[in-house]
Amino acid sequence: MKKLLDKLTEQWKLKDSQNKKPTKLGYLVIVGLLGALLLLVSGLFTEQKEPDRQSTQQTQNSTAAETEETFAKKENDASSSTTDLEAAYEQDLVGLLEKIKGVSEVEVMVNLNSTHQKIYEKNLIIGQQTSEETDQNGGERVVEDENEEQQVVLVRQGDQEVPLLVETRKPEVRGVLVVAKGAEQATVQEWVVQAVSRVLDVPTHRISVMPKN
Repeated sequence: MKKLLDKLTEQWKLKDSQNKKPTKLGYLVIVGLLGALLLLVSGLFTEQKEPDRQSTQQTQNSTAAETEETFAKKENDASSSTTDLEAAYEQDLVGLLEKIKGVSEVEVMVNLNSTHQKIYEKNLIIGQQTSEETDQNGGERVVEDENEEQQVVLVRQGDQEVPLLVETRKPEVRGVLVVAKGAEQATVQEWVVQAVSRVLDVPTHRISVMPKN
């Protein structure tokens, strides 16, 4: 590098011919070359760091996609579970209702709520507060306030505290439709309604029974 600079200075007359020191123009040229060299080195480091930024962005995008996929999977699993339960109810009811006298060729549709109901253990906390009040006439009275509060019981699982699950109830039945031969008779229709109501524990006003052609 030094030899290259010396050769350039001699060709461009950037050194004083008497004392062999760089002239003012020589100093300016040297500073310019050093500046260009620094810019070149800085550009190389910037290009090397760019893939790291891209890698970080790709990692963030991948994490977001995995999170969305997890939530979507949970929703699909819940929907699939409800659909399977509806199909099981329908199959059981068909087999049961066809055993009723005068009922045949039964088709059933059951509509359930989309989620299970989770019941957690709770503590009942009763608080009582007593205070004395004085009215404008100087009279005094004692006031007692009582309040109740329910607090979910937490249990430790590993490093976390989670609610204590007592029971998971099946989705509530929103409605039942039964189509069957023989249902045109009022007595048979009443038998079908009562059977479905007792089996699924659903109010009779949510059960519809129709005769089949």
